[in-house]
Amino acid sequence: MDNQIKLAFNKSKSGDKDERYEAYQIILKATDQQVDWAYEVWNQLIKDLTHKDNHQRSRAAQYLANLAKSDPEMRIMKDFPELWKVTKDEKFVTARHSLQSIWKVGIAGTAQLKMVMEFMVERFKKCEDEKNFTLIRNDIIQNMKNLFDYYNDEFIKQTALDLIDIVDDKKYKKKYMDIWK
Repeated sequence: MDNQIKLAFNKSKSGDKDERYEAYQIILKATDQQVDWAYEVWNQLIKDLTHKDNHQRSRAAQYLANLAKSDPEMRIMKDFPELWKVTKDEKFVTARHSLQSIWKVGIAGTAQLKMVMEFMVERFKKCEDEKNFTLIRNDIIQNMKNLFDYYNDEFIKQTALDLIDIVDDKKYKKKYMDIWK
């Protein structure tokens, strides 16, 4: 890991809001591609998923989702349930940012894709008792669209369309279908 990335990880936990955001952007940009330093930060990110600061939880979840493609040992398969918990965080903004990045785990490989899809399908079907469930469903459908765009796999598209089909509310059914246009 180079010094710029080390510094960015340190700054992403600093007190200054602008500095944290700049560091966040640097880390996300760096982790858009495969990196060889994922395991240098992996265990700390797992710990940060339960950090008292919701911003730290959110960033840790997003960084881990991005780092899944840089995980040849497939640690994410064991650690995913901890990452998934952040998608149900008590702070909805934290939960939502985490959920919106969760699809990136699915681009790490076939096993990861299968796991992410299973978790999202289950959540879509059972989230009606959650606050803001229509936004959760929207994010899940958008995640599936992102995965479809990456893989061009008709199974992903059909799964999303099947989920949309179970929605009773016409307004939201249309909104979710619009993602696929």
